[in-house]
Amino acid sequence: MDELYQQNAGIVYHFLYSRCQNVQLAEDLTQETFLRAYQSIERYNGSCKFSVWLCQIAKHLYYQYLQKNGREVPMELEEQKPAADHTEKQVMTKLELMDVLKDMQKLPDKMREVIYLRIIGELSFKDIGEILGQTENWARVNFYRGKEQLLKRRRKDE
Repeated sequence: MDELYQQNAGIVYHFLYSRCQNVQLAEDLTQETFLRAYQSIERYNGSCKFSVWLCQIAKHLYYQYLQKNGREVPMELEEQKPAADHTEKQVMTKLELMDVLKDMQKLPDKMREVIYLRIIGELSFKDIGEILGQTENWARVNFYRGKEQLLKRRRKDE
């Protein structure tokens, strides 16, 4: 189980973070996801990737969290401070990334989720579709449209 955790914890964490935008909550729910998976491993039938199965568990845990807390989830984003020895180029890259992440927050929730899962989680469109209860084609279209919206915003800002 430890090896499965090492291979999939990042995917589950990024999936949860893309939904809740809260580092602590995503970490807590990631741990709870693996606990639930361990308790119900006999239910995994191999019909999908193990990471997809874990993300399904994570999604249900997140929904339970929302129901218990009146559907209010803190939207705190923790800022990371750049190290003192960063070069100017690294700082500029980070600033550009922050701008892109801010622009991503303006995208519709599902579209933003698809982009996070594809880029950060490095999941296939098929896996993203399975996790979100949609088709592979739906995931592709949403990724493409989200990317196009981000590019338009970037061009407009320049």
